[in-house]
Amino acid sequence: MDKTPGIEAVTGSLGQGLSIATGMALALRLDARHSRVYVIIGDGELAEGQLWEAAMAAYRFRVDNLTAFVDRNRIQASGPTREVFEIPHIEEKWKSFGWNVITIDGHDVAAVIQALEAAEKVKDKPTVIVADTIKGKGISFAENTAAFHNAILSEEQHRQAVIELEQQRRELAQNEAGH
Repeated sequence: MDKTPGIEAVTGSLGQGLSIATGMALALRLDARHSRVYVIIGDGELAEGQLWEAAMAAYRFRVDNLTAFVDRNRIQASGPTREVFEIPHIEEKWKSFGWNVITIDGHDVAAVIQALEAAEKVKDKPTVIVADTIKGKGISFAENTAAFHNAILSEEQHRQAVIELEQQRRELAQNEAGH
């Protein structure tokens, strides 16, 4: 099976990603390597208890080479998180677990880069970046729609999505050229 370079594990919504990332970050530290570990967590995944155990361990062992992203799009596979299993006050929860917390617009590339740079400077504790996003952003029929969380697009939907994304790409290129 082909692997995507830099992606060591794909765990889905089981809450295991943060445990794996914490272990990898600790192993890097034991090997005296200055690499960083990044993990992406869906906001629906925050309902998994294993995730919070890993959050406590990461703080306890001062895993400062670990950065987690929480994709706060407020939709999980079976519907809106507020209806399925709401986790309110996400930032406060992470702070109470001892983490450095940064909140950003997850669609703003400059904000993502700034948050990553800020996380790298934090010592003695891990950082979580809470990224507010819109599920399916840029594809009119998929935006904020739980059905497209893990669904396969029809051929017509795929064509429409490509058209919409290509239009957005052209608009971005024009805006860049105009500045």
